[in-house]
Amino acid sequence: MKVYKLFLVFIVLSSVFSCSRDEAPNDVEINNFVWKGLNAYYLWQENIPDLSDTRFTSDQQLYNYLSGFDSPKTLFENLLYQKNIVDKWSWIVDNYITLEEALQGTSLTTGMEFEIIEYKDQSTNMFGSVRYVNPGTDAMIKGIKRGMVFNEVNGVKLTKSNYRELLFSNTPSITITLADYNSGNPIATTNTISLTKDKYTENPVHISKTLDVGGQKIGYLMYNAFVSSFDDQLNQSFSNFKSEGITDLIIDLRYNYGGFVKSAARLGSMITGQFTNEIFAKQLWNNKYMSVVNPDFLIDRFPSTLGNNTAINSLNLSRIYFITTASTVSASELIINSLDPYIDVKTIGTKTRGKYVASITLYDSPTFSSKNNINPNHNWAMQPIVSETVNKDDKNQKEGIIPFIEIEEDFGNLGNLGEIDEPLLQRTIQLITTGSRSNRREKIARKSLSNRLRIINSSKSRLPTYNNMYIGEPK
Repeated sequence: MKVYKLFLVFIVLSSVFSCSRDEAPNDVEINNFVWKGLNAYYLWQENIPDLSDTRFTSDQQLYNYLSGFDSPKTLFENLLYQKNIVDKWSWIVDNYITLEEALQGTSLTTGMEFEIIEYKDQSTNMFGSVRYVNPGTDAMIKGIKRGMVFNEVNGVKLTKSNYRELLFSNTPSITITLADYNSGNPIATTNTISLTKDKYTENPVHISKTLDVGGQKIGYLMYNAFVSSFDDQLNQSFSNFKSEGITDLIIDLRYNYGGFVKSAARLGSMITGQFTNEIFAKQLWNNKYMSVVNPDFLIDRFPSTLGNNTAINSLNLSRIYFITTASTVSASELIINSLDPYIDVKTIGTKTRGKYVASITLYDSPTFSSKNNINPNHNWAMQPIVSETVNKDDKNQKEGIIPFIEIEEDFGNLGNLGEIDEPLLQRTIQLITTGSRSNRREKIARKSLSNRLRIINSSKSRLPTYNNMYIGEPK
């Protein structure tokens, strides 16, 4: 959905803010873009006094206010509503090209995706556990495998205070020291592996296959982000599922950190198909925007085609199974929530994160949403939260989605993704084939949840797009 220009009561840009193409951009000019964009579209605009339409009565008064901030980022963060408490997700960048690449899955990476986990003894020590490795990357070439554990980087032991600097810096390479898991208190080995970072575009369709379980054909899709440029590949997976005659489908969202709402709606139609043009989700923007926009623009419907008019391959299912964890966020939660009023939705794993709001890219241009006539003096762009998403029944789950069957990943026995003996997949197949919801082992495991290892972070957090949901197509 495009952002439509609002005829709002805010200060008109005048020459006091501008500079010529030959001059270096000044912070006040960029700050003016930040203020105007947030004043128009920020979800919590009415909760921020400095974003009020009546806060400034002249250009000079606004100029004086904007001059009081030493950088656009400082102003932006000052205008957020209860930063890191209510608004945990809005961000600003000084280079929209890097942002656009990240939205389409491109980043600088070794190809090793991992979680950062606190030692079981609850010391300040941390270790990394490899989730998966992207094909064709240096990590795959060097033999990194899912389930490998490391506790040192560049010869330095990982701790709560240094892991970000060691793992998420812009250095071109890192050297990890592999470790023995040791029941959650890893012990370093003498085995080190040096990994080089390269610019890489990750295909979110990580695994797509049909499993034959006692003659029953079950589709399995591991989908790691809602990236619109890969919707054709996603659609092809569903074509394969149709031709192979699957009767049930498992979508693994355990590491899916979100993405485009439009891609989520398309996936919804691939799973179903019998609800074309019905409401997939609704967008609730700030009151000012809601008062002037056509209400139809705020409804996302189940589509019948992709953006290039390619027909969506639909399975017409009446039941769907999702594998979830605390790393299942935003657009991943949206599709679960949006399908729930229509078909039987079963989730297996652990509780999702609880992310129910969406953002959009704002440029310094007349319409904010387009780069046409963009200000040539700088490359700043914003990704502020602009809407809350709800399903057709006006519901969402702000605290996260509680699984139908609760089962955790065991870092000492992660298994191989896509193989029927991988624990979370195996439990989902058991539910499909037997209808069994619980067993003695799971009841015992739930009693000991207080002893679970604490996941602190993941490699995806290095991305500016981490844990976010986006409205509209990239420009």
